[in-house]
This record gives sequence, C-alpha cells and structure tokens, in this order.
Amino acid sequence: MRPSVVCLAACLIASGTGASVTQSAPDAIEAEALRHFQAILRLDTSNPPGNEGIVVDYLKGVLEQAGIETKTFALDPKRSNLVARLRGSGKKRPLLIMGHTDVVTVDPAKWTHPPFSATRDGGYVYGRGSLDDKPSVAAGLMTLLQLKREKVRLDRDVIFLAEASEEGNGPYGINYMVEQHWPEIEAEYCIAEGGGVVRAGGRVQFAAVTTTEKIAYTFRLVARGVAGHGSVPLRSNAIVHLSQAIAKIAAWRTPMRLNDTTRTYFERRAKLSAPEDAARYAAIAQQRGTEAVQEYLAENVPELYSILRTSISPNIVKGGYLRNVIPSEAEATLDIRALPDEDLPALLEQLKKAIDDPAVELVPATGFATRPGAASSRLDTEAFRVIERANTQAYDVATLPAMLTGGTDMAQLRARGMQCYGIGPMTDREDGPKGFGAHSDQERILEEALYRFIRAHRQIVQELAMAR
Repeated sequence: MRPSVVCLAACLIASGTGASVTQSAPDAIEAEALRHFQAILRLDTSNPPGNEGIVVDYLKGVLEQAGIETKTFALDPKRSNLVARLRGSGKKRPLLIMGHTDVVTVDPAKWTHPPFSATRDGGYVYGRGSLDDKPSVAAGLMTLLQLKREKVRLDRDVIFLAEASEEGNGPYGINYMVEQHWPEIEAEYCIAEGGGVVRAGGRVQFAAVTTTEKIAYTFRLVARGVAGHGSVPLRSNAIVHLSQAIAKIAAWRTPMRLNDTTRTYFERRAKLSAPEDAARYAAIAQQRGTEAVQEYLAENVPELYSILRTSISPNIVKGGYLRNVIPSEAEATLDIRALPDEDLPALLEQLKKAIDDPAVELVPATGFATRPGAASSRLDTEAFRVIERANTQAYDVATLPAMLTGGTDMAQLRARGMQCYGIGPMTDREDGPKGFGAHSDQERILEEALYRFIRAHRQIVQELAMAR
C-alpha cells in the first residue's frame, strides 16, 4: 500500500469509527481514476458555448451503475448540472464537494498535443481542463465511488456537484443552483477548486488552501474631447487624456491591507522560506518597514503584491479610427480586483481624485457579472484541520491559507454562509512560465499529481463525513 493509504487506514482505526472499510488496491484506483479523467478531458466543454451536459451524462452513467443517487438540473438542456448524494445518518450537516465541467477556449495551433486528446506523454496528461478544473470533477467522482463500494458509514450526507458555466461566472451553474435549487446543495462545508500544492525544482514547498478571494469589477475609463484634423494637434485630444489617466492609475497605489487569511499566509510562509525571503514575509505579516518589501514584490513576485491590496489593471484600450483624424472619444477597460471587504464607492472616489481630469469619466462596464463579496472562511474549523492533516500525510508539507486574486464559484456559497475551502493538485512552479498553466496556451498535469490529489481528496471527505 502507498504511504498515504496506510495513513488513512491508521486514521480510521484510531478514530474508533466502528466502520468496516475495505481499502481498494491503489494501482486499481489509479487506473480507474485515469480512465475517467481521460474520458472527461476528451469531452469538449469549451465555454462558450459550454455543452457541459456531455460530461454530466458520462458522470451520471458511472455513478448510477454504482448505485449512487443522482439528479440533474438545467437552465439550458445542454448546460446541465449534476448532483450526486451519498446519504449519512444526519448527525452532522452535509459536506459539498464541487468541480466545474466547463473549460476556457483554446487555440489548437498552439498545442503540441490536440487539446482534447488527453494525451499521456513523459509522465504528464495534456488537455484543456487538465488543471482547471477536471481534476476536481474526477476526484469527486472517485471519492463517491470508493465510499460507496467500501460501505463507509457516514454522519454527513456527501453531495457531489458537477457544475456548469464557472468560467465567466455564467448563469447556468452555481448561480442557477443557489437561486433555484439551494436545498439540493446546502451544506456546512464545501471543498472545491482554488488551492494547490506548490513544487519547485522537483521539491514540494507547501500546500495552499483558499479561504477567501478578491471580487472582480469591470469599469470603463472614457475620455472625451474635440474631434479634428490630425495635422493640427489639440490639447483636448481624447487619446492623450486617456493615456495620462492610465499613467496616473499605474502610479497610484491602493493601501496595503491584510485580513486573517493573508496575515496567516505570510506568517507561515516566513517560517518555510530562506532567510532573505523570510524577513520580507515577516515584515509584511507584522506590517513594519514594508515599503521596500512591497516594491520588491511588485517587481519580482507580483502575485504576492496583488494579495496585499485592491488591484487595478487597464487591459483593453480603444481609440481612433483613421491616422489623420483626432477622435472625440477613447476608452480603456479596467479590471479591478477588490479585497473582500473593500468599500467600492469610496475606492472609486479616490480613483477619480487620482486621475483628476474632468475630461475623463469612470463608468461601470455592462455585460460583466460580479460575484458577491463574503466573509473569509474560518481557519478554526474541523474542515480546515482535516485538510491540514491530509496535506501533511500526502505531501509532508505545511498548509497555508490563501486568498485568490481570481474568482471561483465558492464566492456564491460563502455569501450564503457556507464555509468553503479551495484545494487542488500539485503543480510545478516552473510550468506557468513555460506556458502549461491553467488558461495558458497549453495545459497539463503530472500523473503523479493527479493520483496524489485524488487520494488526499478522498481522505479529506472521508474524515469529515464518516461515522464515529
């Protein structure tokens, strides 16, 4: 037996559950997990258009063959959601495990292996969704199958939600389920995507568990002036005013603010780091002498700089239509990622003061859905402690609570009071710069990482839900 499976068996015995559990052979579990994983990777659920129903049909067939209760819910018949449930004694509130079945679109010309081939090569599985988020779907499937086959007695219902339309925060998935079918997924805890285990230089560094996330807002920066002939430059040129406004935004730094998650993250990261980095992280956690540290992070570790504050990034610029015509209007699209407790109206007023130009207007963009803000999930829960133990046993590393700079569908659940924790498979830090990360031109996962994630996922669910 693999070490993590031995540890899990020992935990079950030590807990005095009284449950009769027969562990499946690890090699057989891995073979089955890979088969299901490759099968769902080969189903093209690019969003748009989504077509997530093809994955739901596959999962439904596997689960029902195993005698597991399933239901489907759909705002659009082609974009359905699956809810599967193993029923417990009801002594504890349910546990929700969640994964989304849609993936972002691809440019096939940039892929070494076809993006929906699920090709195995050099210890990796290549395919769109191999990181985001079909490992969670495969782990949810395998966890339910194993708990059912091994007749694990449960004190909680275990609910598996395979949801649609997560990419872009569409209306067909979690928004539909929360608004129309909340009783089907209501739970005390949720385990979903968002975290992960970081490896660098072949060595596992730490496990990150997301307990909160930033809130995305989209605004348009619109500059207006007088149109004219390009041969006569005008001080009112809209493009000039827009450019100056963008430069002011880039130079303006929103205040650094920590919350329980980010403060604990930097405290624990300091204990795991080499002396120079440890000093930087400790300074951030203690909020002393941080100016130089913030500048260092902005230049060298921008993802850590971003979790210190609300961020603003101008990502789209439009203006002009002919070389010799001064346009009367130009605009930029701003991607604002706000801290969970940000006072948005106050922030916008500060932003207007920083721009300080009556020719430039800040207006909300239309067509962009915003996830709700919510309090961070707590660090003193049974769920967080169980995740910490699983990471120690599976990877022999410390667990750090983390705040996502992006967004997940846990936001809608946290807004309803559910305690949500984002976990994920092991990834190599070097893979992102090579172009193999989530949403990258290519995407891949280590087979070893997939198997370890599925084992850790099952351990977390079983320890949280089993009868004692």
